[in-house]
Amino acid sequence: MERYEKYKDSGVEWIGNVPSHWKIKKLKFIGEAIGGLTYSPNDVVESSKEGKLVLRSSNIQNGKLELSDNVYVNLEISEKLTLKKGDILICSRNGSRHLIGKNIYIDEQMEGQTFGAFMMIFRTKEWRFLYQYFNSQIFSSQSSLFLSATINQLTSGTINSFLIAIPDSLEEQTAIANYLDKKTSELDTLISKKEKLIELLKEERTAIINQAVTKGLDPDVEMKDSGVEWLGEIPAHWEAKPLRYVGNTQNGISAGADYFGFGFPFISYGDVYKNPVLPKSVVGLANSTEKDRGNFSIKRGDILFTRTSETVDEIGIASICLEDVDNAVYAGFLIRFRPNENLLFEGFSKYYFRNNIHRIFFIKEMNIVTRASLSQNLLKRLLVLLPSLEEQIKISEYLDFKTKEVDTIITKTNQEITLLKEYKTALVSEVVTGKLKVV
Repeated sequence: MERYEKYKDSGVEWIGNVPSHWKIKKLKFIGEAIGGLTYSPNDVVESSKEGKLVLRSSNIQNGKLELSDNVYVNLEISEKLTLKKGDILICSRNGSRHLIGKNIYIDEQMEGQTFGAFMMIFRTKEWRFLYQYFNSQIFSSQSSLFLSATINQLTSGTINSFLIAIPDSLEEQTAIANYLDKKTSELDTLISKKEKLIELLKEERTAIINQAVTKGLDPDVEMKDSGVEWLGEIPAHWEAKPLRYVGNTQNGISAGADYFGFGFPFISYGDVYKNPVLPKSVVGLANSTEKDRGNFSIKRGDILFTRTSETVDEIGIASICLEDVDNAVYAGFLIRFRPNENLLFEGFSKYYFRNNIHRIFFIKEMNIVTRASLSQNLLKRLLVLLPSLEEQIKISEYLDFKTKEVDTIITKTNQEITLLKEYKTALVSEVVTGKLKVV
């Protein structure tokens, strides 16, 4: 890709050299930053039939307009706060610092609506070039200079003072915007395809596990009806027992806040929810007694289940312990299942109990009021399929191999996505500062 013939020092460290015919300007000389609408709960109405849509931070997701979480107000909206095509809508205040500065441009669909007080717009005739600038690393770098531990917002005065390198010619600006629109769209399409591939690979991984732990590895094996709708047929030589006959269960330890933060290892809800295999070391600590550590111990082969949560999606998730966690106790939001000896191989348990197919049973049978909760009695009713230990080991080894294959592709694809996103960011920044000539 070409470079311009002549460059000059912009005088701005984070912009560097720019084409000699470009200008360095503050944004206030190109357009106007306008803060959003303040309204009260009494102004909120049910639908667009009764009022104007107020665009908020939640309406910007991954650089796109998202209209699943909307607020409407019945107010007289000034012309200044009425959205126009080409307005650049920016999140200027948010509890999450990394969301500050995210933006979209307003098209015909959103003309005539308004925007909330934690947002602002930048209104300019040169919006096509400016939109690319607002999505460049140059804008992000300037934004971060104004965020601190006490200041977590961008004001209109701050935005207006930002510096930009820009061609005077609207024709050149448009050509640059057209180029970046095309290139970023191509990159976004490629990234989207790779993200879709990852979702398909995850589905394939789940299907491989489900097949192996419920049907075995021999496609020609004689089958029998499990008697359970969500399991269907299982190998005829496998045993199937409710979990109560396979081992014992116990809820975790419950204690006040002063019990935690120092002492001995403490296995938290997050340790189980996030990990199919329990970590060898955990960061949580509890001031447990010797009796606690005996009653609530964690041994090789134990399976911990998440017991209670705000949503059913986080209930019944299992994590297998592959080696003793010395002196550890576990949280009250967990249930420990300790299998009887010589019934379950740890490697098989790792796949069997993390299997999402069991969640059909949990969700169907749970009594959900204000919080989802998995009781010991319900867990004890869960049907456990029991191939011989020899067959469990074979299934485990097969799944270790197959899932590693899939996980390797997922990792490689994620790395490719990261590189594409980095390239996109670099390309936009290089082009909007004139380091690369595209026209």
